[in-house]
Amino acid sequence: MTKTRDATFEEGAQRPLRLKALDGDDVQVISALVQDSVLPASEMSWRKSERRFGLLLNRFRWEDPATTREAERVQAVLCIENVMAVRSQGLDPKDRDTVLSILALVFEAGEDGAGTLRLILAGDGEIAVDVEAPEVILRDVTRPYGAPSGKVPRHPE
Repeated sequence: MTKTRDATFEEGAQRPLRLKALDGDDVQVISALVQDSVLPASEMSWRKSERRFGLLLNRFRWEDPATTREAERVQAVLCIENVMAVRSQGLDPKDRDTVLSILALVFEAGEDGAGTLRLILAGDGEIAVDVEAPEVILRDVTRPYGAPSGKVPRHPE
């Protein structure tokens, strides 16, 4: 067995994904990996004093379709650092049981490296995170598991 900080994996097993985005191009890579991720609204947290916004989500393992089983998911943490403000549109802040589906993560650069990270959600919802500088971390925290429905969303190429 090999031990990582996140989980224990058997020799030869796929490693947990750990990525850090520091610019708009890197954010596009993370966006592709979190597309179609789902999470209950209760699994989002803005720690204002730490300047951090985090989400615990269930994502499809899009990164290696040749070796990944059909409909394989993993729990992951998406953490946004250097946060100055968080706003939402099209979401009821009191409904913590709502299941959100992420369509994309987009960085809109402003001045001096600051900007806004937008989490575009299905159903016309959006979470806008104003950052001093983009720093987005995506880290798998569980072993892969089969999606309950057994289905994977299909997207036009």
